[in-house]
Formats: sequence, structure tokens, C-alpha cells
Amino acid sequence: MDDRAMVRQALAADTRETFDRRVDEQAAALRAAIHDGDFDGEGFAVGLEVECYAVDDDGKLTTVPETLFAASGRTGEIGRHNIELNSTPQPFNPAGLTAQATELRTAIDDIRDEAAAGDADHQIILDGMWTIPPIEGSQAYLGAVSEDDGLVIAENMQPKPRYQAIDNALVEQAGGTIPLSVPGTDASFPTILVESLTTSIQPHLQIPAAAAFPEYFNAAIRTLGPVVALATNSPFLPADLYTAVDDPEELIEATPHELRVPVFEGTVNSAGYQKAGCPADIDTPTDIIDRVVDDWTCGPFLHEWEHATRDDPYWEFQHKYGTYWRWVRGIVGDDASTQTDESPASEGTLRIEYRPLPTQPTVEDTLALHWLVVGLLRGLVAAEHPLTALQWDAAETSFYDAVDNGLDAELHWVTADGEKTTDHDVIYSEVFTLAERGLREQGLSDTEAADRIAPIRARWEQQMTPSQWKKTQVADALSDGASLAAAITEMQTTYNRLSHQHDSFATW
Repeated sequence: MDDRAMVRQALAADTRETFDRRVDEQAAALRAAIHDGDFDGEGFAVGLEVECYAVDDDGKLTTVPETLFAASGRTGEIGRHNIELNSTPQPFNPAGLTAQATELRTAIDDIRDEAAAGDADHQIILDGMWTIPPIEGSQAYLGAVSEDDGLVIAENMQPKPRYQAIDNALVEQAGGTIPLSVPGTDASFPTILVESLTTSIQPHLQIPAAAAFPEYFNAAIRTLGPVVALATNSPFLPADLYTAVDDPEELIEATPHELRVPVFEGTVNSAGYQKAGCPADIDTPTDIIDRVVDDWTCGPFLHEWEHATRDDPYWEFQHKYGTYWRWVRGIVGDDASTQTDESPASEGTLRIEYRPLPTQPTVEDTLALHWLVVGLLRGLVAAEHPLTALQWDAAETSFYDAVDNGLDAELHWVTADGEKTTDHDVIYSEVFTLAERGLREQGLSDTEAADRIAPIRARWEQQMTPSQWKKTQVADALSDGASLAAAITEMQTTYNRLSHQHDSFATW
């Protein structure tokens, strides 16, 4: 079956019926396996995914050279300009953390060297959202399509049948266009490629005992607000997408600190189903199976189409999980981070994928945020902290307020003494203390634990995050007489330079 035939078949009603039946059967087997202890492991493990993008000499978005995908651990994302790096899973202990840090530093150095040495002299940028338009302009780039007997093919999307099937299914369900409605613009696009504006990092924490999984999962939901507030790094779109800006200063104030969240949610939820959002609490480990089964099926594929060589009894279930985009996901599969949305895994472990974080300015910032997340989750449970007593609604409110307002958000927390608080000093004192506690539980010394998260703690002490820096840079350029487009470009150019010159954002 050729690629176009595969996409058409994925959109057919009979395929959906067959696919959903297989998912139901595989889900039943997974529930039984979890109950039987097949997903209990020997220890905690960590993994990490890092998304980045390619630009040319002028900082304009450009296609990732095909040669850069040759090395292991690198995969394409939805846009031709996106690339994802996947770490090797490591035990959650001092040696594992050191190995993971060394691997990511080497991976970024290598891919940047390869990109710079190529004929087109590309740069690989770590950022939460690109803002300098490609040569033809953002609307033209994101809206470039061709048609093939009823299929709409985004020309700047990775040419993979899976992406094309998901794209056509979402666009059809959304009524033919994908909206982008955020401060400063009301636009629409013929494909979901606008989602490729956003890039993220995704820490993974493998939980060795299935019975403990709900406690970690529910705690993760309640950390979203405080952690995202420290991580914000995407307040602006490419300036040529702003079509309704009368006062640029007002735009700076109004635009969310973590704009990639509403952009992503607005894209994938436009079909009328909640494909992305803050997940509800779970009561049992098998709830994460039920959530995927109940989710709207988007662009289904069947195992035999892919000519898969591995004997995976859960192939269709894992494929459906790949379009279940909640900000915290429970994953059933191989060791942490070896499974991607494109490479289904079979069995082995249960782990938490923590998805709301934008790509950070530097490798050291990325690692520090990763250690903060996995340390915090481990520390909360090890300390028997009562954070899960916080109402889910309050946790959701904290998350979206952090998306909008960064460190100025109203955050909700329950202290170690069981008291509800919105006091940032109290909240962050506990966040950092618990993160260090979690790292110590896994064998790090007091000094090592503090050093691992120091670049993120510095943001709190300085009261400055990357999104705040970006807003300030744009505001300063506007006050010097620059246009909004020139101000955003100047900010991004400076960001790109500093992100290569400094080990950590805190030293900018």
C-alpha cells in the first residue's frame, strides 16, 4: 500500500471500526497484565525528549537537512523544521543522571556541529516557539498545501502518512480550517501545521510499582502551575501573524507567557474533542488505559500497514495513545523515553510523561528543569506530602494561570502541614526542598541535589524567566522606536546568540 492509499484507508469508516475493536481487545489484555504485576519494575528510571528547530543564517525558519536524521536518538516532528532528540533511559541514580546529562550535551553539540557544517549552514535552536518567519512568510509557509484526490497535503509537514492522516482527520472534523485565536491575531489555516510553531521538553519518570502510580500521577497534576511558571519561554508568535494589534505595548501585557499551550490546544481541540488539556485524577493504574480507549480516535492505522517487524501485541493501542495529548500522560511501554508517538512500544513499565514544558534556552536549563520535575515528583511521594489533598480544580486553575501570567500567577498549594496557600515564598520553598529530597532519595548528596536544580532556583531568586526576559526585550525595543516585527526579530536574534554563549539563562 502506497502512502496516499494508506492515508485514505486511515480515514475510512471500516478502518476505524477494525482499529477500535483491536484497541478494546488490547486494552483488556493490558489491564490484566497490570493487575498481574507485569508492569512492576525493579527501580525508578528517567528519560527525556527535547524538541528543537532549524534556522538559516538570518534566523529564519528552515527545513532540517535530511542528513541530520541519520544518527540514532533523532526523529522528525510534524514540521519539516522540527527535530526531536530522545535520550537513552537511565536508572534514577547518580550514575544514571550523569550519563543522561552527558548524552544530551553531546547530542546537542553534535547536531549543531553537523548542521553548521552542511551546505546550507543551518543552526539548531533550543526555544519554545520560533518567531522569525521563513522567507515566504508564516501564513504562506504554514498554509502551503497541495491536493490529491480529496486529500490535503501540507507541503511543509514531514511527509509521513501518520501525520497526514491525523491532519486530514482533524481538519475535516474542524470544518475545513484550523483556527489560531490568541491575543493579537485571529487567523485560520488549512492544516494543523500551525502546531509546529511549538517545541517542548518532556521529562519521563518510570514508576516501579503499579500500585503507586496514581499517587505520582495525581501529584504531577498539582505541580503543573508552579513548575510551568518557572519554565515559561514562549510569549510571542512570528510577528507577521499578528493581524489585530493596535497597541503593541498592550499586546506584550496580554500575550500569555506560555503561548505554546493555547496554540497547541487550539489546534488539536478544534475538531470538537478535547485531545489536549489538564487530565483528571486517576484512582487506579488501569485508568490510564481507559482514558486512551475513551478518547476520540484520530487517523487510525493498522499494524499490518506498517510492516512492523517487532511482535507487539498492543500496537493499535499504542498508536492511539500517540494522539492522546494530555499535559500529563500515563504511558504503558518499554523503559522511559524509548517509546515515541511514532515508535510504539509493547510492555515493561508504567511511567509519567510530563508534557507542558517549553524547550529551554540551553542544555543546562533543560537538564535542570528535568531534574526539578523528576526530583519533585519523587520527593512528594517519599515525604508523604499532602499535596494531593489540593482540589483538582485549584490545580487546573494554577496551571492555566501560570500559562497566562508566569511567575505573577495565582498558584494554589497545600503545605507539608496540610494548609492551603497561595503564598509564592511558601510554595517555592517547598518545591525546591522537595525536589532536592527526591534527588537525595535516589542517591545524590545534598550538594549534588542542590547543584542539579540550581539554574531553575536562580530564576526564582532573580524573579526572571525566559518569557519575562523576552517581553522586556521587546518592550525596550519598542520604546526605542522599533516596530513590533523589528522588536521581536531583535529579541529573537539576541536570544539565539545568548543561548549559544551561556551555559544557563540565569547568567544572561
